Amino acid sequence: MALASKKKVLVIAAHPDDEVLGCGGTITRHADSGDQVQILIVAEGSTSRQQERDRAQVRNELSALAQAAQTAGSILGAAGVDLLDLPDNRLDSLDRLDLIKRIEECVERHQPDCVYVHHAGDVNVDHRRLHEAVVTACRPTPGHVVKRLLSFEVASSTEWQPPGSAQAFQPNWFVDISDQWERKREALLAYATEMRNWPHARSLDAVEHLARWRGAQVGVEAAEAFFLLRQLV
Repeated sequence: MALASKKKVLVIAAHPDDEVLGCGGTITRHADSGDQVQILIVAEGSTSRQQERDRAQVRNELSALAQAAQTAGSILGAAGVDLLDLPDNRLDSLDRLDLIKRIEECVERHQPDCVYVHHAGDVNVDHRRLHEAVVTACRPTPGHVVKRLLSFEVASSTEWQPPGSAQAFQPNWFVDISDQWERKREALLAYATEMRNWPHARSLDAVEHLARWRGAQVGVEAAEAFFLLRQLV
């Protein structure tokens, strides 16, 4: 489906690498069309591996992830990447209103026409809480700037949710990324520490297989799939 050009786009992801896994090709296609794309990464993506959160203990790892996010954003053509450094895989420990307000601040600052966020039924708790916060922050009050709201899938989270446990991801919006796949792949390589070996779902091979399958569903070489939550035309 064609993308409208000269728009302001905001991609809101829970962790460093989610933005590339979920919509890296679409980010690049927006940028190729002249759209301004801003990426917001909410959680720091590392301390969940600890028994208790201690950012000082993994300072170097967090710094490397932040640099990887900036590198990946540059490869994709994003205008900027912001990182909030909220607790990894602990967004459910935060007051929901506080998280919503952080998203509202970002939306107010960047004034996006279009927002991308995680699917509501992902197995990862941060993905689910962030989806709820973004939907609330982008609620269609009169004159609200966001006109299109879409959710994306993330390999190793969306498909890991057992059937019947949560809302299934049933895409109704596809973006042709045939010309953008190689840049998405390059951006994933910037996150080498987060990628896994085949046959893990978060391996380069698996992500490419998914892109090729989504493409085959709509008759193109490669695609990314989304669920259109709302659109005002």
